[in-house]
Amino acid sequence: MMKLTMGRRALMATAVAAFAFTGQAMAEKAVDSIHFLIPGGAGGGWDGTARGTGEALTKSGIVGTASYENMSGGGGGKAIGYLIENAESNHGTLMVNSTPIVIRSLTGVFPHNFRDLTLVAGTIGDYAALVVHKDSAINNMSDLMAAYDADPAKTAIGGGSVPGGMDHLVAAMVMEAAGKDALGVKYIPYDAGGKAMAALLSGEIAALSTGFSEAVDLANAGEVKIIGVTSDERVSAAPDAMTMKEQGIDTSFVNWRGFFGAPGLPEDKLAQYQDALAKMYDTPEWEAVRERNGWVNIHNNGDDFKAFLESQEKVIGDLMKKLGFL
Repeated sequence: MMKLTMGRRALMATAVAAFAFTGQAMAEKAVDSIHFLIPGGAGGGWDGTARGTGEALTKSGIVGTASYENMSGGGGGKAIGYLIENAESNHGTLMVNSTPIVIRSLTGVFPHNFRDLTLVAGTIGDYAALVVHKDSAINNMSDLMAAYDADPAKTAIGGGSVPGGMDHLVAAMVMEAAGKDALGVKYIPYDAGGKAMAALLSGEIAALSTGFSEAVDLANAGEVKIIGVTSDERVSAAPDAMTMKEQGIDTSFVNWRGFFGAPGLPEDKLAQYQDALAKMYDTPEWEAVRERNGWVNIHNNGDDFKAFLESQEKVIGDLMKKLGFL
């Protein structure tokens, strides 16, 4: 009888332990699945951010599965419109976006702004960089300025955003800080970073304004040279890449990236997404993705994210007026 009692106790203890373990495992998985909506083509910063975030979330077990959908068009406006117009069917979707959602609403490229969406969280910052073809005679910012002074029309700078967009704004900021007329810079826009890079490799443009993480991948592949980064100090992901400030150009910039939900996203669903993203920062899987891309952790949830965006809206609006974009 004693043995039977002990057996029951052992069985109960095992069941309790199993339940506790299962509960812990379930607690660690914050979301079953996430569908990432990417407002640009493959190879751009939005694409890399969504896929890198999905990689870290799924490999760490915080999210069960992740899927991805690229929806180019309208400088990101097509994806935003789609999310708003099909809100109820997109409560399992997170759209990645960044500083351009502020810029393009200011310039009227599309009628919506971040206030029309559910603000989930800002997650990272990505510096900007100017890169040239690996075989270019340009090796640094001084060489680029010399080429520009010699023939501005033949020293076009391209980017994966519309005129007055993120890449254009960065190029203008850099040229202005270098003492050039920002409005005189020949800027050629492309739909997302992948097409812009193809233009650089074909010689259609002299330099490319792009996200630092994109530049690092291409530099590591031996396709480009990074001639200037908009960080205050050199970034460990590309320690040989000089900052703009090191080269006498007093400017710095970091582009945030984060995630938005459809309008009317239920509060419990929003909390789950925010919880998943918050947990991600403490995982080695995320650190591997972050380090690989040279991103900076910038975490803003909910109301803090809104305050951050409203502050940036004012700063960028003032800057764009100064540069003549508004």
